[in-house]
Amino acid sequence: MKRDILVLGIESSCDETAAAVVRNGREVLSNVISSQIEIHTLYGGVVPEIASRKHIEKINLVIREALQNADVTLEQIDVISVTYGPGLVGALLVGVGAAKAIAYAAHKPLVGVHHIEGHIAANYIEHPALEPPFLCLVVSGGHTHLVQVQEYNRFEIIGRTHDDAAGEAFDKVARAIGLGYPGGPKIDKLAKEGDPHAIEFPRAKIDGAEFDFSFSGVKSAVLNYLNGCEMKGIQINRADVAASFQQAVVDVLVGRAVAAAEKLDETRIAVAGGVASNSALRAGMQQGCDAAGIELMYPSPVYCTDNAAMIAVQGYYEYMAGTRSGWDLNAVPNLKIGER
Repeated sequence: MKRDILVLGIESSCDETAAAVVRNGREVLSNVISSQIEIHTLYGGVVPEIASRKHIEKINLVIREALQNADVTLEQIDVISVTYGPGLVGALLVGVGAAKAIAYAAHKPLVGVHHIEGHIAANYIEHPALEPPFLCLVVSGGHTHLVQVQEYNRFEIIGRTHDDAAGEAFDKVARAIGLGYPGGPKIDKLAKEGDPHAIEFPRAKIDGAEFDFSFSGVKSAVLNYLNGCEMKGIQINRADVAASFQQAVVDVLVGRAVAAAEKLDETRIAVAGGVASNSALRAGMQQGCDAAGIELMYPSPVYCTDNAAMIAVQGYYEYMAGTRSGWDLNAVPNLKIGER
């Protein structure tokens, strides 16, 4: 009889301090997240120094709570997994330091996890039948990638952004139309009141890279539109701007993902990352996948944003593949997908 493997996951790559316990890479026993959104909203975005200090304050508390909620002791944990990149270096160091200290003191194996690979792994939690290979659209504040998941710990990037990530563009446009931080959820909400076809913003294509992305152009087009209206004294309908911008981004994301799946003969697409919770993207992806006969999967919103359950899930599969991290594990803020 196969023995259960319990993984304690730790995540601190940006402004969420999180810890979780996951059984056998699929069953979430606890998932504790301490958010810093309220304090960073005062500054219009994440302040790295403040984020690091808050992680230091919260890290032990969320780990203790995760163990308590899972009704397990540290002695019962088999593996300690932690995000070691990419992300804010100071924030990452807090999680990595805590994980190394716990693993060393408790004589547990340590597994460093790539943050984006963790986002991809979030799909395994609620889709028990999902196994590699499949195509994944990763859409977050810092990343926009099309990734072919070949094995649980083997990835190939099919497409990537040449400039702004989709989530970054959302934040910048939200700031420009006066919505503030965090931009993604606020644009999603306001866009429901607007006409997505009121303004024709550009959908960029990259010559020679059919599955790559570029969102700086649509962001600049929105800024130019706003400046033009202000100069001409034209009243701005913020809901129409939000809806039209969002539609332009969604059209590109859906089009590239479906086209890549068809070319690669992939029958399944998963969506991951913070922007995966955007309602227009989910609707657009569902429509595009249905039309192409492709199965679509995505996590619940709580597993789309930064969380430790996804880190524990990927940590499990890394551990089962034989991955072990040494005591020299360090934060790697610019870590690339597939690097070990």
